[in-house]
Amino acid sequence: MSQTDMTAIAVEGGKGSAADMKAVQIPRPEAGPGQILIKVAHAGVNRPDLIQRMGFYPPPPGSPDTMGLEVSGEVVTGAGRWQAGDQVTALLGGGGYAEYAVADARHALPIPKGLSLLEAAALPETVFTVFANVFEHGSLKAGETFMVHGATSGIGTTAIQMAKAAGAKVIATARGADKAAQAKALGADVVVDTTAEDFAEVAKREGGVDVILDMVGGDYFAKGLDALKTGGRIVFIASLGGGEVPLPIGKLMMKRATVTGSTLRPRSSDEKARLAAAVEATVWPWVEAGKLKPQIDAVFPLAEAGKAHAHLEGGAHVGKVMLTA
Repeated sequence: MSQTDMTAIAVEGGKGSAADMKAVQIPRPEAGPGQILIKVAHAGVNRPDLIQRMGFYPPPPGSPDTMGLEVSGEVVTGAGRWQAGDQVTALLGGGGYAEYAVADARHALPIPKGLSLLEAAALPETVFTVFANVFEHGSLKAGETFMVHGATSGIGTTAIQMAKAAGAKVIATARGADKAAQAKALGADVVVDTTAEDFAEVAKREGGVDVILDMVGGDYFAKGLDALKTGGRIVFIASLGGGEVPLPIGKLMMKRATVTGSTLRPRSSDEKARLAAAVEATVWPWVEAGKLKPQIDAVFPLAEAGKAHAHLEGGAHVGKVMLTA
């Protein structure tokens, strides 16, 4: 291997199954203006990576073709506030499944006090997503009631803790009694096993909800409208249960409801930099106070990224699936 090469993960044929993921040698990236080069310690595995692997979520222009949206590690080439030797965690447009990765210097954050590099690598993709969607688009405030579906996913475990840190009441839904119990242990005030209960009926018994973070779609949408208080907000970040839903206009009007959604990866570099600054100011103090702790379900060596994808696809995880470079 050349000193200018590195190990990274590629998908044989350009797209395919978890079994098609292979460790390959590619040129080590170089930091451009305003960028830092990071020697990767750990990388997070996220559902958008699975979608990219299958050929449905191409990286934004200028980003590497390889997967990986978040890493932690040591700065090799500094820029902005960062110098060589600094330890950081960073949000990426791609390329995290590798020994080295390049990041916009503004999208990197310091390792929160008390966290390991492994735990810090589990933060950027989920924390940025929850902050942008729940607190900005959903305008969740202290004293309001928040509902999150998929409570034991990486997003779900993060959303429960962030909403509680902000002073909200949390209703969490999960499939199965075990996952519901795990959501309760993370701080959810009310948990709903959706295999046994109707979450809309539970929500109404609890007085309704102000904000719903929905990654399911499908038939959850109509139930979500039923669960909302007047003036409530539904924020979509995925549609795992179906992307096309009927919209009952009359109910939407009566509830004065807002339905919105967003993705993180295609946002501009300037917008991600704004989000990074807001997250550092608001969320990092929660992390350092112990109000938010990344939940690590499983850790795989970089060369076994395919096994990590298979584990995530299996759906039994609670929290994040991680890689060690």
